[in-house]
Amino acid sequence: MERKYIVAGNWKMNKTFDEGIQLASAVNSAMPRGVAVAVLGTPYIHLKTVGDLISENSSLFLSAQNCHQEEKGAYTGEISAAMLASVGAQYVIIGHSERRAYFSESNELLAKKVDIAIKHQLQPIFCCGEGLEIRKKGEHIPHVCRQLEASLFHLPAEDMKKVTIAYEPIWAIGTGLTASPEEAEEMHKAIRGLIADNYGENISGQITILYGGSCKPSNADALFAKPNVDGGLIGGASLNAPDFVALIDALNKAKSGA
Repeated sequence: MERKYIVAGNWKMNKTFDEGIQLASAVNSAMPRGVAVAVLGTPYIHLKTVGDLISENSSLFLSAQNCHQEEKGAYTGEISAAMLASVGAQYVIIGHSERRAYFSESNELLAKKVDIAIKHQLQPIFCCGEGLEIRKKGEHIPHVCRQLEASLFHLPAEDMKKVTIAYEPIWAIGTGLTASPEEAEEMHKAIRGLIADNYGENISGQITILYGGSCKPSNADALFAKPNVDGGLIGGASLNAPDFVALIDALNKAKSGA
């Protein structure tokens, strides 16, 4: 299995139903061909319609932004992994920093979400990252390693290969700050090394690691040029079709010889 190069858009709580369909249609029409694929992480209300819209595009995939850790039950307002799979979702974002911060999601809870996502053939996009104080103390690599160990390393190798990891320096999300290409590469290399230590070089080399902190067309070339940066988990720039497509173009350009 070869490593995938992915630009994943996380729309977060944005776009009405009609606005979301317009955005997905624009991306679908302009989707460039190349080594990169794109994932649209839509709100729940868009999943079925967007999934149908992009179903014939082999380079576009559908993602939810979260799922509940239980199969089903009396969890008002929640969505199960089985429900997501039933409307055609192929990915699900798990452990985004906003879920950790605003909904107090722990590493242990996220491990359960990873398990149930994989059970229902959803590929987790697992988010990890550090705040500014941890970065200032120089503890960012041990912090991220602990997140991965607690939430992912119980998986057997065949399931670990199904996980995409998104490193998101929390201090660079929505702040206008961006980790330098060298800072991003340092963390991505450390993540890949940790996986190699636990699963071997072969598995480590197959896992996609995305950068998720204020990645935009103006800095994408430098970030995507780094050997361990396999694409991006994109917030704001995913809400504008030309910007999102420009990021896919940049990833194609950076990885075309890989």
